[in-house]
Amino acid sequence: MSKKYAEKAKLVNPSKKYTLDEGINIVKETAWAKFHESVDLAIKLNISSKKSESIRGLVSLPHGSGKTKRVAVITSSDKVEEAKNMGADIFGSQDLVEKIQKGFLDFDVLLATPDMMASIGKLGKILGTKGLMPNPKSGTVTSDLKAIKGFKSGKVEFRMDKTGVVHLPVGKVGFDFQQIKENLLAAIEAIKKSKPSSVKGEFFGSVSISSTMGPGIKLNVRAMEDGE
Repeated sequence: MSKKYAEKAKLVNPSKKYTLDEGINIVKETAWAKFHESVDLAIKLNISSKKSESIRGLVSLPHGSGKTKRVAVITSSDKVEEAKNMGADIFGSQDLVEKIQKGFLDFDVLLATPDMMASIGKLGKILGTKGLMPNPKSGTVTSDLKAIKGFKSGKVEFRMDKTGVVHLPVGKVGFDFQQIKENLLAAIEAIKKSKPSSVKGEFFGSVSISSTMGPGIKLNVRAMEDGE
Protein backbone atom coordinates (compact mmCIF):
# COMPACT_ATOMS: atom_id res chain seq x y z
CA MET A 1 0.00 0.00 0.00
CA SER A 2 1.49 3.33 -1.02
CA LYS A 3 1.79 6.21 1.42
CA LYS A 4 -0.43 8.35 -0.82
CA TYR A 5 -3.15 5.67 -0.97
CA ALA A 6 -3.07 5.22 2.82
CA GLU A 7 -3.43 8.96 3.25
CA LYS A 8 -6.47 9.10 0.94
CA ALA A 9 -8.04 5.98 2.51
CA LYS A 10 -8.31 7.87 5.81
CA LEU A 11 -10.95 10.07 4.16
CA VAL A 12 -13.27 7.06 3.80
CA ASN A 13 -15.19 5.45 6.66
CA PRO A 14 -15.14 1.72 5.69
CA SER A 15 -18.17 0.95 7.88
CA LYS A 16 -20.36 3.69 6.39
CA LYS A 17 -22.61 3.44 3.33
CA TYR A 18 -22.65 6.79 1.61
CA THR A 19 -25.29 8.44 -0.55
CA LEU A 20 -24.49 8.70 -4.25
CA ASP A 21 -23.77 12.43 -3.95
CA GLU A 22 -21.43 11.89 -1.00
CA GLY A 23 -19.68 9.06 -2.83
CA ILE A 24 -19.00 11.15 -5.93
CA ASN A 25 -17.51 13.96 -3.87
CA ILE A 26 -15.27 11.52 -2.00
CA VAL A 27 -14.12 9.87 -5.25
CA LYS A 28 -12.93 13.26 -6.43
CA GLU A 29 -11.19 13.91 -3.10
CA THR A 30 -9.44 10.52 -2.98
CA ALA A 31 -8.06 10.41 -6.54
CA TRP A 32 -4.30 10.91 -6.34
CA ALA A 33 -2.57 9.39 -9.38
CA LYS A 34 -0.76 11.60 -11.87
CA PHE A 35 -2.74 10.14 -14.77
CA HIS A 36 -6.39 10.90 -15.56
CA GLU A 37 -8.12 8.31 -13.35
CA SER A 38 -11.42 6.68 -14.25
CA VAL A 39 -14.43 6.55 -11.95
CA ASP A 40 -15.23 2.85 -11.52
CA LEU A 41 -18.52 1.31 -10.42
CA ALA A 42 -18.57 -2.17 -8.85
CA ILE A 43 -21.81 -3.98 -8.03
CA LYS A 44 -21.89 -7.37 -6.30
CA LEU A 45 -25.04 -9.14 -7.47
CA ASN A 46 -27.18 -11.53 -5.42
CA ILE A 47 -26.98 -14.22 -8.05
CA SER A 48 -25.04 -17.40 -8.71
CA SER A 49 -21.99 -16.83 -10.88
CA LYS A 50 -23.13 -19.85 -12.94
CA LYS A 51 -25.66 -17.51 -14.50
CA SER A 52 -23.01 -14.96 -15.44
CA GLU A 53 -23.61 -15.40 -19.16
CA SER A 54 -27.11 -13.97 -18.79
CA ILE A 55 -25.99 -10.89 -16.83
CA ARG A 56 -24.60 -8.71 -19.53
CA GLY A 57 -25.76 -5.77 -21.54
CA LEU A 58 -25.07 -2.29 -22.80
CA VAL A 59 -25.35 1.15 -21.31
CA SER A 60 -25.15 4.45 -23.14
CA LEU A 61 -23.34 6.82 -20.80
CA PRO A 62 -24.82 10.31 -21.34
CA HIS A 63 -21.38 11.91 -21.11
CA GLY A 64 -19.28 9.06 -22.49
CA SER A 65 -16.63 7.08 -20.62
CA GLY A 66 -13.83 9.54 -21.26
CA LYS A 67 -11.97 6.90 -23.21
CA THR A 68 -11.71 6.78 -26.99
CA LYS A 69 -12.39 3.20 -28.05
CA ARG A 70 -10.90 1.46 -31.06
CA VAL A 71 -13.81 -0.29 -32.76
CA ALA A 72 -13.21 -3.18 -35.15
CA VAL A 73 -15.90 -4.52 -37.48
CA ILE A 74 -16.08 -7.82 -39.34
CA THR A 75 -18.71 -7.80 -42.05
CA SER A 76 -19.33 -9.07 -45.57
CA SER A 77 -17.04 -7.59 -48.23
CA ASP A 78 -19.88 -5.49 -49.70
CA LYS A 79 -20.41 -3.73 -46.34
CA VAL A 80 -16.78 -2.99 -45.47
CA GLU A 81 -16.95 0.49 -47.01
CA GLU A 82 -20.09 1.26 -44.97
CA ALA A 83 -18.30 0.19 -41.78
CA LYS A 84 -15.47 2.56 -42.64
CA ASN A 85 -17.89 5.44 -43.26
CA MET A 86 -19.64 4.81 -39.94
CA GLY A 87 -16.39 5.42 -38.08
CA ALA A 88 -14.90 1.96 -37.55
CA ASP A 89 -11.17 2.13 -36.78
CA ILE A 90 -10.51 -1.35 -38.16
CA PHE A 91 -12.70 -3.06 -40.73
CA GLY A 92 -12.62 -6.09 -42.93
CA SER A 93 -14.21 -9.37 -43.85
CA GLN A 94 -12.54 -12.78 -44.04
CA ASP A 95 -9.18 -10.99 -44.19
CA LEU A 96 -9.73 -9.51 -40.72
CA VAL A 97 -10.83 -12.90 -39.37
CA GLU A 98 -7.51 -14.34 -40.56
CA LYS A 99 -5.56 -11.41 -39.14
CA ILE A 100 -7.12 -11.94 -35.69
CA GLN A 101 -6.43 -15.66 -35.97
CA LYS A 102 -2.74 -14.76 -36.27
CA GLY A 103 -2.87 -12.72 -33.07
CA PHE A 104 -4.02 -9.22 -34.05
CA LEU A 105 -6.04 -7.75 -31.16
CA ASP A 106 -5.37 -4.01 -31.38
CA PHE A 107 -8.96 -2.94 -30.65
CA ASP A 108 -11.29 -2.45 -27.68
CA VAL A 109 -14.61 -3.57 -29.18
CA LEU A 110 -15.36 -6.04 -31.97
CA LEU A 111 -18.65 -5.81 -33.86
CA ALA A 112 -19.80 -8.38 -36.39
CA THR A 113 -22.74 -8.78 -38.74
CA PRO A 114 -24.71 -12.04 -38.27
CA ASP A 115 -23.60 -13.45 -41.65
CA MET A 116 -19.98 -13.51 -40.44
CA MET A 117 -20.54 -15.36 -37.16
CA ALA A 118 -19.85 -18.78 -38.66
CA SER A 119 -16.36 -17.60 -39.62
CA ILE A 120 -15.84 -15.82 -36.30
CA GLY A 121 -16.71 -18.99 -34.37
CA LYS A 122 -13.19 -20.30 -34.92
CA LEU A 123 -11.85 -17.25 -33.03
CA GLY A 124 -13.70 -18.19 -29.84
CA LYS A 125 -10.60 -19.10 -27.81
CA ILE A 126 -8.69 -16.00 -28.90
CA LEU A 127 -11.53 -13.51 -28.41
CA GLY A 128 -13.27 -15.18 -25.46
CA THR A 129 -10.34 -14.88 -23.06
CA LYS A 130 -10.13 -11.14 -23.83
CA GLY A 131 -13.88 -10.55 -23.50
CA LEU A 132 -14.01 -9.49 -27.16
CA MET A 133 -16.26 -12.17 -28.66
CA PRO A 134 -19.25 -10.55 -30.42
CA ASN A 135 -22.55 -11.37 -28.73
CA PRO A 136 -26.16 -10.38 -29.55
CA LYS A 137 -26.87 -9.58 -25.87
CA SER A 138 -24.12 -6.98 -25.81
CA GLY A 139 -25.21 -5.47 -29.11
CA THR A 140 -21.98 -6.46 -30.81
CA VAL A 141 -23.67 -8.81 -33.29
CA THR A 142 -25.83 -6.58 -35.45
CA SER A 143 -26.87 -5.91 -39.03
CA ASP A 144 -27.12 -2.20 -38.28
CA LEU A 145 -23.67 -0.69 -38.70
CA LYS A 146 -24.91 2.58 -37.18
CA ALA A 147 -24.16 0.78 -33.90
CA ILE A 148 -20.50 1.66 -34.52
CA LYS A 149 -21.23 5.29 -33.70
CA GLY A 150 -22.79 4.28 -30.38
CA PHE A 151 -19.67 2.41 -29.27
CA LYS A 152 -17.45 5.27 -30.39
CA SER A 153 -19.49 7.86 -28.48
CA GLY A 154 -19.86 6.25 -25.06
CA LYS A 155 -21.79 2.99 -25.23
CA VAL A 156 -20.20 0.58 -22.75
CA GLU A 157 -20.69 -3.16 -22.34
CA PHE A 158 -21.08 -4.70 -18.88
CA ARG A 159 -21.06 -8.31 -17.73
CA MET A 160 -20.87 -10.16 -14.44
CA ASP A 161 -17.55 -11.84 -13.69
CA LYS A 162 -16.95 -15.22 -12.03
CA THR A 163 -17.16 -13.68 -8.57
CA GLY A 164 -20.62 -12.22 -9.21
CA VAL A 165 -19.42 -8.64 -9.62
CA VAL A 166 -20.13 -6.19 -12.44
CA HIS A 167 -17.26 -3.72 -12.94
CA LEU A 168 -17.86 -0.70 -15.13
CA PRO A 169 -15.96 2.54 -15.87
CA VAL A 170 -18.44 5.42 -15.77
CA GLY A 171 -16.29 8.39 -16.66
CA LYS A 172 -13.19 10.24 -15.51
CA VAL A 173 -12.44 11.94 -12.20
CA GLY A 174 -12.03 15.18 -14.15
CA PHE A 175 -15.68 15.10 -15.25
CA ASP A 176 -17.85 17.53 -13.32
CA PHE A 177 -20.11 16.29 -10.51
CA GLN A 178 -23.30 16.22 -12.58
CA GLN A 179 -21.68 14.35 -15.48
CA ILE A 180 -20.43 11.62 -13.14
CA LYS A 181 -23.81 11.39 -11.40
CA GLU A 182 -25.78 11.09 -14.65
CA ASN A 183 -23.39 8.44 -15.97
CA LEU A 184 -23.63 6.48 -12.70
CA LEU A 185 -27.44 6.62 -12.69
CA ALA A 186 -27.56 5.43 -16.31
CA ALA A 187 -25.23 2.51 -15.51
CA ILE A 188 -27.14 1.51 -12.37
CA GLU A 189 -30.46 1.61 -14.24
CA ALA A 190 -29.10 -0.53 -17.09
CA ILE A 191 -27.75 -3.14 -14.67
CA LYS A 192 -31.05 -3.17 -12.73
CA LYS A 193 -32.89 -3.93 -15.97
CA SER A 194 -30.69 -6.99 -16.54
CA LYS A 195 -32.16 -8.69 -13.44
CA PRO A 196 -33.44 -12.17 -14.42
CA SER A 197 -37.04 -12.97 -13.46
CA SER A 198 -35.72 -15.97 -11.49
CA VAL A 199 -33.95 -13.68 -9.01
CA LYS A 200 -36.21 -12.81 -6.10
CA GLY A 201 -35.59 -10.02 -3.61
CA GLU A 202 -32.80 -7.48 -3.85
CA PHE A 203 -30.62 -7.81 -6.95
CA PHE A 204 -27.74 -5.70 -5.66
CA GLY A 205 -25.70 -7.15 -2.80
CA SER A 206 -23.25 -4.28 -2.46
CA VAL A 207 -22.37 -1.20 -4.50
CA SER A 208 -19.14 0.76 -4.42
CA ILE A 209 -17.36 3.38 -6.47
CA SER A 210 -13.72 4.42 -6.61
CA SER A 211 -11.17 6.17 -8.73
CA THR A 212 -8.73 3.87 -10.56
CA MET A 213 -6.12 4.07 -7.79
CA GLY A 214 -8.29 5.27 -4.92
CA PRO A 215 -10.08 3.44 -2.07
CA GLY A 216 -13.52 1.90 -2.52
CA ILE A 217 -16.50 3.88 -1.25
CA LYS A 218 -19.56 1.83 -0.27
CA LEU A 219 -22.94 3.21 -1.32
CA ASN A 220 -26.41 2.72 0.12
CA VAL A 221 -27.71 -0.37 -1.70
CA ARG A 222 -31.40 0.24 -1.04
CA ALA A 223 -31.15 3.75 -2.45
CA MET A 224 -29.44 2.33 -5.54
CA GLU A 225 -32.18 -0.26 -6.10
CA ASP A 226 -34.90 2.33 -5.57
CA GLY A 227 -33.18 4.69 -7.99
CA GLU A 228 -32.53 7.42 -5.41
